[in-house]
Amino acid sequence: MKEQFRRRRLPHWDVPGATYFITACLSGSLPAQGVLDIRNVERRLQRQQRPPKMSEEEWRSHKWKQVFVRCDEWLDLRPQVSHLRDERLALEVQNSLYFFAAERYDLLAYVIMPSHIHWLFRPLDAWVSTLGQTARVRSPRERIMHSLQSYSGRTCNALMGGSGPFWQRESYDHVVRDEEEMQRILDYIELNPVRRGWVTHRDQWRFSSAFDRRILSPTEQSKPLTKTCLQKAREHNE
Repeated sequence: MKEQFRRRRLPHWDVPGATYFITACLSGSLPAQGVLDIRNVERRLQRQQRPPKMSEEEWRSHKWKQVFVRCDEWLDLRPQVSHLRDERLALEVQNSLYFFAAERYDLLAYVIMPSHIHWLFRPLDAWVSTLGQTARVRSPRERIMHSLQSYSGRTCNALMGGSGPFWQRESYDHVVRDEEEMQRILDYIELNPVRRGWVTHRDQWRFSSAFDRRILSPTEQSKPLTKTCLQKAREHNE
């Protein structure tokens, strides 16, 4: 698989061996005022010139972060849809996150918020190699995201007795550049409920990687999450 760039309304980068930070929003979760505000931020950034000391990659990452932070603020503070407050639905999304963990990707961190999810994962080379040339048509990142969203969307709609799109068509995705950035993103994900004042410590938020890791040994905590981690967390919580 070669590096690929795709753009619909949002830019999407696919890089071999990369780790991805994803934010997937519920369909309709951003109010009209929020959508307008975010687009105004995008337009303002498009008009700005890249600072001479920044590389193209650094400038691209800077612009992405500005838009992402504004979007995340709207999703946390004034979402129009917050179906994932329902624990039944949050459980379905959590099950979907873990379904292919350690088979298709390393699940490194996640948090399920009322209107969206943040997650950090790395496609496994062994699985990617089985895709062959089809990876050029739909990248490993796209396949992983589609699998999670299509399954959880169907099961959550069934629980709500509804139909139609459950997730927003596009997600915010970011290629993690190095280990230092990955740690910052992992902290950002797990501290999201703390920043909003919903809990005082990251491992108190039930639907998160921090909660799942809290009873593991230090050696286990440093490894990617697996279905066994989820099982242990649920048994401990009973």
